[in-house]
Amino acid sequence: MQYKQLLPLALASVASAQTPSLTDALGSQNSTLSSLNALLGADSQFADSLNNLQNVTILAPSNDAFGALNDTTSLLTDTGYLQALLSYHVLNGTYHNTSFTNQSMFIPTTLTNSTYTNVTGGQVVEARLYDNNVTFFSALKQNASIVTPNVNFTGGTIHIIDRLLYIPQNVTDTLSNANLTAAEGAINMANLTDSILNTHDITIFAPDNDAFNAIGSIVGNLSSNDLTSIIGYHVINGSVNYSTQLHNTTLTTVSGQNITITVENGTVYANSAKVTVPDILLANGVAHVIDQVLNPNNTSATPNPSATTTTPAFTSASSGTAGVPFTSGVTTPSTTFPAATSAGGSAASSSSKGAAMPMNTGAVGAAALFGGAAVFANL
Repeated sequence: MQYKQLLPLALASVASAQTPSLTDALGSQNSTLSSLNALLGADSQFADSLNNLQNVTILAPSNDAFGALNDTTSLLTDTGYLQALLSYHVLNGTYHNTSFTNQSMFIPTTLTNSTYTNVTGGQVVEARLYDNNVTFFSALKQNASIVTPNVNFTGGTIHIIDRLLYIPQNVTDTLSNANLTAAEGAINMANLTDSILNTHDITIFAPDNDAFNAIGSIVGNLSSNDLTSIIGYHVINGSVNYSTQLHNTTLTTVSGQNITITVENGTVYANSAKVTVPDILLANGVAHVIDQVLNPNNTSATPNPSATTTTPAFTSASSGTAGVPFTSGVTTPSTTFPAATSAGGSAASSSSKGAAMPMNTGAVGAAALFGGAAVFANL
């Protein structure tokens, strides 16, 4: 009987001995991960904290991923930012490469530092299978794919990825870099920028520039209260609603009125507005790009999936003659990120299965995404 009781313990000990620590697992892949190992070696306290984690998945950027950011490599001199960036590469939960499907998953990471995120439970990474490759989406739909899966260690598993993930930016920077400049300008003109930036757990339905241009004829007649009400009707506080949660429901906005979410043939609508780019991650939540400006005085507007042109929810509105409203003085982005097109929208399907096809962006926009916080230097 005693031998029978000891046998499972002995087998468990053997299994534990065969599974390497995080340090040893990363070291076993040093030919691909030497840049990451050098960063962790320079911050032993943070490295020790990673070693103590259990039930996690580490997305380990390859040497090529670091090399694509800058001609010089290896050391991020801002320790606080480095720790936040690496924390964003640690998923809570053990996910082997077979865990992912065509359906998007929004997985919390260990990034909880309020300097970088105001999402309850930790900033998320979007993960899904595309063309048989597991792909992870971060700020502005920048993406990375697994090149070496399932390097197991005592606390979970490691996937080596071909790009760095980028920490989602605040609302203002995200709208700017996504070329949603009219939405950015309208929020600023309504004096709501600080309120939206500082709110935890937010969902924004962000009209693209074409949507604002389509109501250009009435913009000049809007009072300050009108504009505040319109902007408030695009914002949900206290709830981060990713595309996987947008299923035939209603959401209560800051203005107090409801938006009706409808799914027609896999396409998501907010009232009558089509979601053209879902799930642009924000420092404090998520934004979904829509092709109309929502009207708080027309909350019963419904989708028309068969329409070949977009009709504004403001029945008396038409395009103006003075250019895209609210964009005067707003900086036009110099870099095109995967989340944006020239209109701030996308032709991609708004369902989570078809959203944002992977794009290898390399070094493009690295400085903008790091916000100047990250400086690379030679070791």
